[in-house]
Amino acid sequence: MAGLAAGQIPARKPTWQMNQSTIIMPCNNSGFTDPKTTAGWAVIDFDWSNGKAIWAKKRPMNDEEVLQQQVVLSTSSSLGQTVWVYRGSMWAYPWYTSVRKTLEDPAYSDWYLKFKPQGPWHANKCDDNYKPALCSNLYHNQEQSPEFPHGDGDCAAPNCDCGKGVPCGFYIWNHSSTTVVNNQTFLEWFRDDYIFDYQGTSPLVSGMYFDDWFPQKGGFPDPYPDMVSDMGLTPAEQNAIGIDYTKNMAVIYKEILSRGMFSWQQMWNGQSSPDQKNGCCTGPLVEKGAGCAAQLRKLCTSSSPAQNRLMKYAFSPGRCHGDPSKLTDPLQDIANFLLVRGKYAFLGHGWLGCSRTYQVPEQINWDYGEPTELCKETAPNSGVFTRDWTKATVGMDCNSWTPTIKLKKAVIEA
Repeated sequence: MAGLAAGQIPARKPTWQMNQSTIIMPCNNSGFTDPKTTAGWAVIDFDWSNGKAIWAKKRPMNDEEVLQQQVVLSTSSSLGQTVWVYRGSMWAYPWYTSVRKTLEDPAYSDWYLKFKPQGPWHANKCDDNYKPALCSNLYHNQEQSPEFPHGDGDCAAPNCDCGKGVPCGFYIWNHSSTTVVNNQTFLEWFRDDYIFDYQGTSPLVSGMYFDDWFPQKGGFPDPYPDMVSDMGLTPAEQNAIGIDYTKNMAVIYKEILSRGMFSWQQMWNGQSSPDQKNGCCTGPLVEKGAGCAAQLRKLCTSSSPAQNRLMKYAFSPGRCHGDPSKLTDPLQDIANFLLVRGKYAFLGHGWLGCSRTYQVPEQINWDYGEPTELCKETAPNSGVFTRDWTKATVGMDCNSWTPTIKLKKAVIEA
């Protein structure tokens, strides 16, 4: 097999064990996620919305602390389970205590993008539930933001509390800021006090999800109407911030690896470029239909990223669609995963929203041993693929979309 790609695999011993090679991204915004609902999965990547009904009513909001309580709750309930936590890399959330403290202090204002000096503005600069209204010139909008009496998370009366002088909303980091505050550059604070704070350095946390990114040529990944206009950004200014964002995140990704951790964005889920980051809407890498054989031929090679990176493979249909409690093709997905996986790989789900139930197929807990070869097509253009493992033989007939898993003591066929 080809050598593993430097900087794109975790600094840990690989495992071929199937039930240690699974990952999901759960969330329960009505409260804590019950560990019983995530039992059977190796890595649990919690979204910032988890527990929103709890932290949105706090004064001030304390999403970060509630997230850490979830980390402790989950890791203490499921033996061997590890947790990844959420960090916004473009959006800055005032319900994170570390972020709130900088928003409360005017000295840090250059670390955030601002509303243009003259309106009109499309996003609401003020929270009118305060008397007088609570306003900020730092750009923020109300996308997915808790509000009073009702929003994406309901605050308790008489208003939302995101900190002293801080209206609630989605703020945006200025990755181009050169302002030094309390002997720290923005990048130093972003790395040491935000990403790798007490939670990011907790032994219970093994990885992170870095949401969104700052684009260089327009088209924000999580857009809000007229946000670029509200900030008054020129194309050149947006491009410059995007370049600095990419440089800053390169530092963070390197630090992630040096700490023995990994991130969702560093996983490979079919991206065409080695530098393209993985998104939350991951999909299966082999799909039913005419493309099945072609996909397996490409993946069953020593040069495939499936072999030299950490591969993420999602249960069908994937791409932020489907009901994880009713898997459509679990045996097909498991067989294809076993056919193409390398030393580092995860099977599971990307983002599917909050309060979902996750089916755990029996075959996730089977012991397949280790592969003795790469997968191969049984004959030229046959559309039938096989791979030998020390404790199983795995196959896929793309012509009929039929998987086969042959264990030493059993034969399981779809």
